[in-house]
Amino acid sequence: MRTIALTGSASGIGAALRERLETAGDRVIGVDLGGAEIEADLSGAGGRRRAIDGVLSACGSRLDGLVACAGIGPQAKDHAAIVSINYFGAAEVLAGLRPALAAAAPSAAVAVSSNSATIVPTADGPLAEACLAGDEPRARQLASSVDGSTAYAASKLALARFVRRHATQADWAGAAVRLNAIAPGAVRTPLLEEGLDDPVLGQAIRGFPIPLGGFGEPPQIAEAIAFLLGPAASFCCGTVLYADGGSDALIRPDRY
Repeated sequence: MRTIALTGSASGIGAALRERLETAGDRVIGVDLGGAEIEADLSGAGGRRRAIDGVLSACGSRLDGLVACAGIGPQAKDHAAIVSINYFGAAEVLAGLRPALAAAAPSAAVAVSSNSATIVPTADGPLAEACLAGDEPRARQLASSVDGSTAYAASKLALARFVRRHATQADWAGAAVRLNAIAPGAVRTPLLEEGLDDPVLGQAIRGFPIPLGGFGEPPQIAEAIAFLLGPAASFCCGTVLYADGGSDALIRPDRY
């Protein structure tokens, strides 16, 4: 039986993944604001430390898998919180639990990015750079000065780059810990429903092209994450797997 830690386990993609893993016989240690084994707020250093320490205690400092799934969407009013949770919360949990993954190696970790990282033109810039530099005060300041879509996309771009930059390093791949990312598109979750209710974002979301037709469903993304966690993906390292119904391929057919 594998032991897998999962942030954002209480709803949406996280809840679907939890069900998928537990059905397969895995033990899941959930982290969320409520309704999880470990209740922690990843928007600040204290909550991140509580999450990491709680998981380490629950798993005996040995983890077979880790999924950084917790996040908030572009419709959040506090744009600074978007980068604090989506990037810094995820990156610190990944780094903090890496030794536990190494102790149980071969093991795997998956970060949940987004296809918005590559298809929102304003994602790549000073905000993403501040995230990757580890400068949270600067990143929060920059996020507060841009729209929610930019803050969200930049946080997810930085997270994907975190994965790409760290996956091949000695303390990840060199320690037999595979680090990969998944980039979902529009998936029918409570987060998406909040976006659809937004007077500005709702129209943009409904008009976004999805070649396969319609929004994705959480179990579809859960299956893709389960693949990256499992032995079938044993040669995947630093991969960013798009699960977005073809949107990224449609918009960027010559870049991959």
